Amino acid sequence: MTARELDAAGITAPALRAAYAACRELNARHGRTYFLATRLLPPERRCAVHALYGFARWADDIVDALDGRETPAERDRLLGLLERDLAEGLRRGRADEPVVRAVADTAQRYGIDPELFTDFMASMRADLTVTDYPTYQDLYGYMHGSAAVIGLQMLPVLGTVTRRSEAEPYAAALGVAFQLTNFLRDVGEDLDRGRVYLPADLLAAHGVDRPLLEWSRRTGRDDVRIRAALVAAAALTRDVYRQAEPGIAMLEPRVRPCIRTASTLYGGILDAIVEDGYAVLHRRAAVPLRRRAAVAVSGLAGILAARVPRRDRAASPAGEAHRRATRRPPAGRGAAR
Repeated sequence: MTARELDAAGITAPALRAAYAACRELNARHGRTYFLATRLLPPERRCAVHALYGFARWADDIVDALDGRETPAERDRLLGLLERDLAEGLRRGRADEPVVRAVADTAQRYGIDPELFTDFMASMRADLTVTDYPTYQDLYGYMHGSAAVIGLQMLPVLGTVTRRSEAEPYAAALGVAFQLTNFLRDVGEDLDRGRVYLPADLLAAHGVDRPLLEWSRRTGRDDVRIRAALVAAAALTRDVYRQAEPGIAMLEPRVRPCIRTASTLYGGILDAIVEDGYAVLHRRAAVPLRRRAAVAVSGLAGILAARVPRRDRAASPAGEAHRRATRRPPAGRGAAR
């Protein structure tokens, strides 16, 4: 965490500054795509975003046992301790564990609903025992806690130009779109952990089941049925991005370039999957560095545009488009159905 970001956020206590720095490090190490986009946020808001995502990464690492040593029982114990520390931290506004300390401070500063963290932890706990989802509706129940609530936690930090309740379905949808993208990119790695996040009804519609996925992963051989199912999963994911799109105009102008950049970068992962022939069971698709850099430059241009004095912006065609976008009513659709 840079001193500039911490100073801008008004975080002065040494222990709290160190806690936020730990969250930033987690994001830089594990979430390169979103970390790049976060650099486009106003400095005073980056710390809170790092705390929210850093906590999510911390819990996710417990569930996935990334060092390979923890047994299921040990992961359950660690997750229980984290739940206890989080509940206490949210109640008191502080905690001993650095990552929990930062997220508790963020929740208190921005008035984030504690129930969103409860729902998140419920989905993390589901990962200890649930290995597949029969339908998309079942999967969405999981994604509400694991992804939609992240978007909802972010809204108070980002700020909106509409009532927050109007922007909430779109924020939730964008969180779900990001996670669906990750599910598609990581389908092979998740299978190695014994999990299938692509809903069984979507797979079955194309003649695919878990044994076929495991055979393809084990042998390195492709199957036209698997490809068809992956194409359908990508189409579903793009539809959720389209549902989320109107919400970006509801955010405060200074934060829109960050969220639009994040959406573009994650959408680029879908493009990379297509370009790699949907070979996600055999290797992870990645967005080339040059493409990511180009998107980041575009985001910087958006920041500069947002800094143009309102009077100048209002006199331009872009200013008129901005006013129309921020007046646009919500589409009335759920986050992802």
